[in-house]
Amino acid sequence: MNEKKTASGWRERLTSPRTWHYVGAALLLLLVAVLAVRFGLDWAATNASSTDALAGKQVELKAMELQTAPLRGLEGRVAKSRKQLKQFYDGRIPGNYSSIAEKIGDLEVKSGVRLTRVQYSQGKPGEYLTEISMDAGISGDYPAIMHFINSLERDQTFFVIRAMALTGQQNGQVSLRLRVSTWLRPGDAAASGLPSTPEADKTAAAPAGEERE
Repeated sequence: MNEKKTASGWRERLTSPRTWHYVGAALLLLLVAVLAVRFGLDWAATNASSTDALAGKQVELKAMELQTAPLRGLEGRVAKSRKQLKQFYDGRIPGNYSSIAEKIGDLEVKSGVRLTRVQYSQGKPGEYLTEISMDAGISGDYPAIMHFINSLERDQTFFVIRAMALTGQQNGQVSLRLRVSTWLRPGDAAASGLPSTPEADKTAAAPAGEERE
């Protein structure tokens, strides 16, 4: 009898609307919990992806900043370089061939040396400058020659000593062969009438240049 009552009670509970209401509520809560977990996982993945994308963009921006850093202020540096170049041309590049010859002659007199077999020639015209070479013999006592060489190197006119070789020494007098370069603007070099060096004109004979005894 008790077993029949118990079975009957369970059947009543199973068929009771309240029981199914509880079951439905439990399933609904379970579904909400599952959806909440899924939403949380998706949110975390999306947030991580956004963070990675943002970090990547920041790295790209930093790389671009480093690449463009040398270009900052480039216009100002170019203007400064042009100004310095103009000052160099105006102050240290001779205006014509005559000023070169006059300067060499002035240094010769002041140092007390003697120049012989002086030959001037010009190299291949450049875009901005043309090299002017002087090949000469120089003689005098050692202090006078050193004075002449030092004066060349320190002169306002831009001189470069290309070669220097001892050719003789007697009674305290020293003889050297000296090759010196300076530069003129291409137009001034063309107007000088100086012959070209063999390197500048392979088909021309070796230039006699200007000689002085």
